Amino acid sequence: MTWTVASDWKIVEWNEWDMKHLATSILFNPNKHEEMRNTKVRTFRDEASTRQKEPNALLKWKASLDNQSQSSLSSWDGNGHCNWTGIICDKSRRVHQLNLSRFGLKGKLHGFSFSSFPKLNVIDLSSNYLRGTIPSGVGNLSRLTYLDLSSNNLSGYIPFEIGKLRSISELYLESNILTGSIPPSIGNLTDLSFLYLHKNKLSGSIPQQIGMLKSLYKLALSDNNLVGSLPPSIGNLSNLSGLRLYNNKILGSIPKEIGMLGSLEGINLSNNSLSGEIPASIGNLTKVNSLYLSANNFHGSIPQEIGKMRSLIDLELANANLSGLIPASIGNLKNLSYLYLHLNSLSGFIPSSIGNLTNLIDLFLQCNKLQGSIPWELGKLQSLHQLILFNNSLSGFIPEEMNNLTSLVTFEVSENYLFGHLPQQVCLGGVLESFTAHDNYFTGPIPKSLKNCASLYRVRLEHNQLIGNVSEDFGIYPNLDYLDLSGNKLIGELSSKWGQCHNLTNLRISNNNLSGELPSELGKATQLRVCDLSLNHLTGGIPKALGELKLLFNLMLNDNHLSGSIPPEMGMLSSLVHLNLAANNLNGSIPKSLRQCESLLELNLSVNRLSGGIPSEVGSLSFLQILDLSQNFLIGKIPKAVGNLKSLEKLNLSHNKLFGFFPSTFDDMLSLTSVDVSDNRLEGHLPDNKAFREASFEAFRNNKGLCGNITGLEGRIV
Repeated sequence: MTWTVASDWKIVEWNEWDMKHLATSILFNPNKHEEMRNTKVRTFRDEASTRQKEPNALLKWKASLDNQSQSSLSSWDGNGHCNWTGIICDKSRRVHQLNLSRFGLKGKLHGFSFSSFPKLNVIDLSSNYLRGTIPSGVGNLSRLTYLDLSSNNLSGYIPFEIGKLRSISELYLESNILTGSIPPSIGNLTDLSFLYLHKNKLSGSIPQQIGMLKSLYKLALSDNNLVGSLPPSIGNLSNLSGLRLYNNKILGSIPKEIGMLGSLEGINLSNNSLSGEIPASIGNLTKVNSLYLSANNFHGSIPQEIGKMRSLIDLELANANLSGLIPASIGNLKNLSYLYLHLNSLSGFIPSSIGNLTNLIDLFLQCNKLQGSIPWELGKLQSLHQLILFNNSLSGFIPEEMNNLTSLVTFEVSENYLFGHLPQQVCLGGVLESFTAHDNYFTGPIPKSLKNCASLYRVRLEHNQLIGNVSEDFGIYPNLDYLDLSGNKLIGELSSKWGQCHNLTNLRISNNNLSGELPSELGKATQLRVCDLSLNHLTGGIPKALGELKLLFNLMLNDNHLSGSIPPEMGMLSSLVHLNLAANNLNGSIPKSLRQCESLLELNLSVNRLSGGIPSEVGSLSFLQILDLSQNFLIGKIPKAVGNLKSLEKLNLSHNKLFGFFPSTFDDMLSLTSVDVSDNRLEGHLPDNKAFREASFEAFRNNKGLCGNITGLEGRIV
């Protein structure tokens, strides 16, 4: 039974024992009644005062925030703080949890009185806009088990007093702007399971005391500026499951003690400055499923013991300065899905044991020094999506078994010494996107399966000795972005189907034996940036429709048999940077509309049958660096406007019928380094310009009467 007793400040409840004790005291000691009453009242008043501290402290902190934040906390008003947004109280109505994650709060923590919340167990203020430093008063929260201040704009040091939070099990301070060192006092947090300090600007070394956190399950210190070496004490973290230290500046060797972390499932030490050898003890980590050591400065080879890590799914050792052989034991990793060993100095053969990795999805071995042939066992990797072997010293044939890889999305074997035929069924699965085999010694036909391979995005087969008919071997590719077949022995005519490749940005089929005319449908490939069909046997005129290629910045049609005039529509190519129509049979005048190609750096119309004068509009091409109009039938004077080309470096007007004097504007062409005006009818003084002064005699010969202070000329008239 309880009784309700009214005091002058609060109604309280006394139990039966309290009432009996009070009655006895009054019976034998009449003064006791007054003493007890005063004691009770003082106790209740003290408790009330303590309880009132918490809502007062919360309201004070709220008042320190900006107006919008205060609006988000509109429920923080009046009595009943245990019902306020983000507040959870215990049975004694003390604040137990403060959870205001993602409230858009703007302000500082210095207005928060940590000492007013002795029973606070959880603080989550993550994903707000809090700024300023973490107050040292946070160390007063002796009962705190969970602290999350991540994803704010907090700056300054992690306070040393953080080490007083001896009950804490989860500490999240990531994604802030914290600086300074990790305080050694962190080693006092022996109950800590999760320590996330990544994505800050922390510096200094990882403290040796980190090894005292024997309950630690996840350690994330990535994306900081940490230096120094990994402390051997890290081997004491026997419960550690995840270790993320990537994107720092950590030095030295990986300590052999890392092999003691038997619970570890994931390691990421990539993008540091680690050196030395990868320790053999790493093979003891049989539970690890992901090992990332890329972008470091190791020396030595991949340890044979890596083959003991049979739980590995993802092994990334790229760009790590590794040398030596790929260990055959890697074939023991039957669960491996991703193997990245590229950008190293690995040598020797590709081990045939890789053919045992039937779960492999990605195999990246490019940019090494691998030799020998591609093992036929790779043809057993039915799950393989990406096979990338370019830039090695591989030789021999591509094995027929490669045709079995029907899941291939990327197949890249460029820049090797491979020969023989390309795999004819490389796109049998219909999912191939990137096929590159350029700069090898392949012969024979274009793979048959490419014709209907609608998934293609990039094809690079240039600089081989492939044969075939381009009008028969290729189809329509809605996703194709890049095609380069240059430097082969292909024949045939360009199909109008290329105009239906609406995503094509690069069409390069130079230096082959193509014939026929340029299809006007090519103007429908409106995403084209580069069109290089030079060094072929193309005939006919340049289609006006090419003027529709508004994104084109490189048009190379030189060294063909094109005829007719240059269409004025070329002036519509406003993005054009390089225009080379040299060595054709083009006639007519140079179109004035080219002045609209304001981005031009190179204009080469040499070795044609162009006539008329040099249009003064050429002088509007203010970015032009190379102008070659040589070996045509151009007549008239050199326009004064040509001297306005202040960026021009190379000028060749030789072998024309130009006459008259050089414009005075040529004296100011300070960027000019090379000039040739030979075989014209020019006369008078040469410009006072370094390029003219240093040019050879041959650059001016066979004119009507040029003179000047030129090396080899010395005032002579030529």
